[in-house]
Amino acid sequence: MTGATSFNQNPEQVARDAIDAQLRASGWVVQSKDEINFHAGEGQAVREYSTDSGPADYALFVDGQAVGVIEAKKETLGQTITVVEDQTATYTAAKLKWIQSSRGPLPFLYEATGVLTRFTDQRDPKPRSREVFSFHRPETLRAWLAASAPGQSARSLRARLHDLPALDPTGLRDCQIEAITQLDVSLKAAKPRALIQMATGSGKTFTAITSIYRLLKHARVRRVLFLVDTRNLGEQAEQEFLAYTPNDDNRKFTELYTVTRLVTSHLPTDAEVYISTIQRMYSLLQGEDLDPSSEDENPGERSDRRRGPIPVVYSAAVPPEFFDLIVIDECHRSIYNLWKQVLDYFDAFLVGLTATPDARTYGFFKQNVVSEYTHERAVADGVNVQGEIYVIETDVSRNGGTVLKGLVEKREKLTRARRWQQQDQDEAYAAKKLDRDIVNPSQLRTVIRTFRDKLPEIFPDRHDAAGTFEVPKTLIFAKTDSHADDIINIVREEFGEGNAFCKKVTFGSDQGVRKITFAPGSDERQVGDDYVMPPEDPKSVLSQFRNGYHPRIAVTVDMIATGTDVKPLECLLFLRDVKSKGYFEQMKGRGTRTLDLDGLRKATPSAKSAKTHYVIVDAIGVTHSLKTDSRPPVTRPTVPFKDLAMEVIMGATDADTVSSLAGRLARIDRQLTPLQRHALATKMGGTTVSQMVGALFQALDGDAIEQRAREIAGVPSAADPGDTAREKAQQQLVAAARAPLTGAVVTQIVAYCTENMQTIDHDTQDKVLRAEWDADAQTRATAFVSDFETFCRDHRDQLDALTIYYSQPQRRAHVTLAQIQTVLDTLRQHAPRLAPLRVWDAYVRLDAVPDSARPLTELTALVALLRRACGLDQKLTPFADTVRRNFRDWILRKNAGQPFNAEQTAFLQLIRDHVTTACRLEREDLDYAPFDAKGGLGKMHELFGERIDSLIDEANQELTA
Repeated sequence: MTGATSFNQNPEQVARDAIDAQLRASGWVVQSKDEINFHAGEGQAVREYSTDSGPADYALFVDGQAVGVIEAKKETLGQTITVVEDQTATYTAAKLKWIQSSRGPLPFLYEATGVLTRFTDQRDPKPRSREVFSFHRPETLRAWLAASAPGQSARSLRARLHDLPALDPTGLRDCQIEAITQLDVSLKAAKPRALIQMATGSGKTFTAITSIYRLLKHARVRRVLFLVDTRNLGEQAEQEFLAYTPNDDNRKFTELYTVTRLVTSHLPTDAEVYISTIQRMYSLLQGEDLDPSSEDENPGERSDRRRGPIPVVYSAAVPPEFFDLIVIDECHRSIYNLWKQVLDYFDAFLVGLTATPDARTYGFFKQNVVSEYTHERAVADGVNVQGEIYVIETDVSRNGGTVLKGLVEKREKLTRARRWQQQDQDEAYAAKKLDRDIVNPSQLRTVIRTFRDKLPEIFPDRHDAAGTFEVPKTLIFAKTDSHADDIINIVREEFGEGNAFCKKVTFGSDQGVRKITFAPGSDERQVGDDYVMPPEDPKSVLSQFRNGYHPRIAVTVDMIATGTDVKPLECLLFLRDVKSKGYFEQMKGRGTRTLDLDGLRKATPSAKSAKTHYVIVDAIGVTHSLKTDSRPPVTRPTVPFKDLAMEVIMGATDADTVSSLAGRLARIDRQLTPLQRHALATKMGGTTVSQMVGALFQALDGDAIEQRAREIAGVPSAADPGDTAREKAQQQLVAAARAPLTGAVVTQIVAYCTENMQTIDHDTQDKVLRAEWDADAQTRATAFVSDFETFCRDHRDQLDALTIYYSQPQRRAHVTLAQIQTVLDTLRQHAPRLAPLRVWDAYVRLDAVPDSARPLTELTALVALLRRACGLDQKLTPFADTVRRNFRDWILRKNAGQPFNAEQTAFLQLIRDHVTTACRLEREDLDYAPFDAKGGLGKMHELFGERIDSLIDEANQELTA
């Protein structure tokens, strides 16, 4: 019986049936020894093939040539399958019946139970069996046997890896050289998995591409998969491949090898490098289409992520041997919990890249760490900058609050629709419910306001020439999309800035669209009663944040927590707690990138030096809710450098003091000139400041302390040396690291810091000699105004508003907003260069109007411009100012006779404010905002009686006079 299992079958036959099914799925035609047909299919698996060592369970033939054997065992022998390897090997050297041609041992050996399959390639330098998902396809074995250089016999990939030459270190950092060199060693030793740990900003992707290039060129690797878990990371990787030029060739990587980023369900077979998300690779294995939005978010962070392992089955389109090498970016993340089966499917070398490995990561890569370049080493080498912590704590953030009984406002998270609901009793809530279940505007506003007020204290040198404080580039981490929108609105209000100042970059819930300052769950945000703003491209916002002046503050939920390079970023404000150690480290990593003075000034012109550090503003307790793998940032930022250094010289060895000194020295080293660095190294006996930073961090390294402690205690490597020995060990290591640091060196460093500071002269008082527009600018302004006035005269008979202003000025109270809009539309169509705000600027120069009076919209500007052009106003005057002045005079005249009471005056002020933006008031306007909230037409009738219509006409006439 084939393809089915009978209850009366013995275990061996059950295993054979399962093996037959796996062979057929892998492209083999399963035949009995009496029915051999080498023309059936790409390859044949012949059962019970006779040899002089006995019958082989399966003999594998490709193109009529024997290439391998399979030794089949029942499922329960899987635990001892390796003892069968010798039996399999005997068949490879045995004489096969009916085959007379001389040959060497068969190269490909398998042991299988129907559940477990192990494979050995006899061509490897040191043949070693390994577990594979299923049998390799016959066309794969054919290609492997044909893979040889000209004039050479076929060699396996593991043999070709020994062809890797010594690395050319030109253009590489020391940490990159170490990673590539040690990865070469690991691959030559045929270790199936390797982990590269490199601090954020140290060039992990560049390191990986360099290694991939070497493997493609020298080891003739067929295909490489660069695996990511978000589309954003895939796009960045693609750009790095496009930009990469190897040392030994002037051509780009993509001119030498084909790189394809998988964005559809089609998998080409002619590329060398494939870039894909793990979500898309899974969909390819399943033969299914993938919604692109599912690639926008790290699957390990999704709230709807799977609770159990995902099923993976054999795919003929993507067989396990399709890739020779898989590089997994950001491999610390939780893909190893639920997506591990995708990686286990492939028979390929796996190389992980991460800055923040955890225990699961080490375990998955079999503790084969080929590079360990920590954040502390990166700071010491000047690759990264160190961080400092500033804490903002409020009562509600710490203790929560209480919602009092009565009418309580409720808000729907996605639509943000509001309603009121009766609550029968007080409800106390804990701080952890904030911004998820409970929104407390006071708490959020208090944090943002405090952050605003304390920024000059956190960044005291960020004032421009006029003394105005410049907000450093800041990234705020929010809890949810709804929380992010609340933050944006309050930031704009508290800083008194517009939309460009603060923007959101995050994933939306609707069709995977990333929303920027838009309500979650919607593709649009309603700005007014009749105007809809389209969504802004998130890549554009990221580019602005990275390269432009605005936005100064970005808010994110998940998009730029990891994998996005924004070098000018100097401040991280946490309004979201994080439980994952690795994820928190990645979030902090957004601020660690170095940047020179010129680069920083492109984004923050008031910067006085290169980027020397970044600041974590902790408003949620994130720095205390977990312990990070790397040493905490500088914890004593307010202690003067000299005091900190002298404490260490005088014997302080505690971690806070030593790490703070190391971080401070790293910052100072970036400010020193080459001559100053050389002079200090001479004073310290050849030790550079950078080397001292590294030594101080190393003195606090747990492994180094543990090793020294065992030496002090005189115990074996596996024994516990005890806390006393550890304390002495840290003291000794710190003492050795601080040895070059003397009082004279500290004094010299302080002197250099003073030299590198600028003196601010507050004594010599300047005076203005000339402050005016250049003559050419004045001439251009005159011509611009003349063109605008000519346009108005030429169209005064075609456009109603112009007809009234020029020919019937006494009827100007009848000009409507719609008529002004018609003028604006005509301007845009026939004279687009005469944009109202540009014309306004020209009049400002001629009429000497304060620029602060510039209107916010083109419509309100155009009303004032038309009045000026037709001669109603002798000097450019904002229409709102005209209305307010006329309102004041009108009220004074009315009150001289029969005065309005306070309630009537307040309602008339609403009319005044409406006219400033709408040009006039119509009776039906009273049914809409802001009048409806005050009672509308009925309220006006109550206040003014039958005089309503006459009062409306009079107000329109007086206010627009």
